[in-house]
Amino acid sequence: MPVNILMPALSPTMEKGNLAKWLKKEGDAIKAGDVIAEIETDKATMEVEAVDEGILAKIVVPEGTADVAVNEVIAVIAGEGEDAKSVSAPATGSAPKAEAPKAEPAKAEATAAPAPAPAKATGGPAVAAKSDGGRPFASPLARRIAKEAGLDLSAIKGSGPHGRIVEKDIEAAKKGGTVKAAPAAAPAGAPAPKPAAAPLAAGPSDEAVKKLFEPGSYEEIPHDGMRKTIARRLTEAKQTIPHFYVTVDCELDALLKLRGELNAAAPEKDGKPAYKLSVNDMVIKALALALKAVPDANVSWTDGAMLKHKHADVGVAVSIPGGLITPIVRDACHKTLSQISNEMKDMAARAKTRKLKPEEYQGGTTAVSNLGMFGVKDFAAVINPPHATILAVGAGEPRVIVKGGQPAVATVMSVTLSTDHRAVDGALGAELLQAFKGYIEKPMAMLV
Repeated sequence: MPVNILMPALSPTMEKGNLAKWLKKEGDAIKAGDVIAEIETDKATMEVEAVDEGILAKIVVPEGTADVAVNEVIAVIAGEGEDAKSVSAPATGSAPKAEAPKAEPAKAEATAAPAPAPAKATGGPAVAAKSDGGRPFASPLARRIAKEAGLDLSAIKGSGPHGRIVEKDIEAAKKGGTVKAAPAAAPAGAPAPKPAAAPLAAGPSDEAVKKLFEPGSYEEIPHDGMRKTIARRLTEAKQTIPHFYVTVDCELDALLKLRGELNAAAPEKDGKPAYKLSVNDMVIKALALALKAVPDANVSWTDGAMLKHKHADVGVAVSIPGGLITPIVRDACHKTLSQISNEMKDMAARAKTRKLKPEEYQGGTTAVSNLGMFGVKDFAAVINPPHATILAVGAGEPRVIVKGGQPAVATVMSVTLSTDHRAVDGALGAELLQAFKGYIEKPMAMLV
């Protein structure tokens, strides 16, 4: 019996990806574990391995195809004894029948009175297809965006496989004036529902912005998936996280001296030093140790509870073509400086070619953003949820300071900690920065 190869979900939040390249061609024999294709997500290029054996009978989705939905059929394998040439491929874009969405908890839908049919919007989109469970057939991301915007999914027609409502349908509905969802009537005696959170503010339309410039005076470059993801996450971060900022100056002379000594003592491996420490490697270690010393700051905010982390997993912002990505040094407080250094070099190199695995850049408990190499003195970084903190690191530069009542010159670095004020108050953020400053100015403590 022919076996369908489906577009895989390479991360819990992935809904679509680009089929960049087929590494097998029609007629090739395939074994379980063979790499058969490369899939591009917004921040990484991943290899797809076969889980079944047989002959690659049909390639349904050609390489170079963008925005292929998760679980869409991309190829068909002929099983043992089957004639690959006789295998018929499903039409492009077809997908296996979706499972009916599971009932959401704490909703007695079976006993609830049927909701009134939504009013039809003038000039609005056609009514969406329903899933077997009676709810509109929509992706989780589309449901969330529609909920935030107060849109009625039943009034939106989906453009995805089998009429599934996807993100672009919601965005089109927001511009097209789709009817807003009517609030459900609360049962008698029930407490009034809490008001829904305000949707993310929308900026001026594309056409309104273009009218501000002379025709032909600009080049229009469409956003890729990475830039859209960065824009969405940072907008959400600034609109939903109450940022609070604290700044300290750290003297670097002792750290620079120790770094030079450690690099000079590095053993050789294959004719090269086994490691070469950077200031940023030592910043990562110092921040991880500071979180261990101030565990109340090693947290993530949720509406129901504070998540207090047992490990300090430090993300590091890395600039790559078209945007940035944040590979994570897991359990950094228990790793040596050489381990952190080599791990960061490896992940940064793979990040630039989009070869990181999702688990290498998703999650974490805090982050470091360092612009010191560009001569930036100080700045404030935007928190990357679910983190509650991010450390912005400026350049180390000679400054005149006062020591023992006398002017002296020292190498000083300014760092600014952005905190989620819901989770990390000002005094707690200051305590974390003081612990960080202590490790930077007395760096031998990072070696014991």
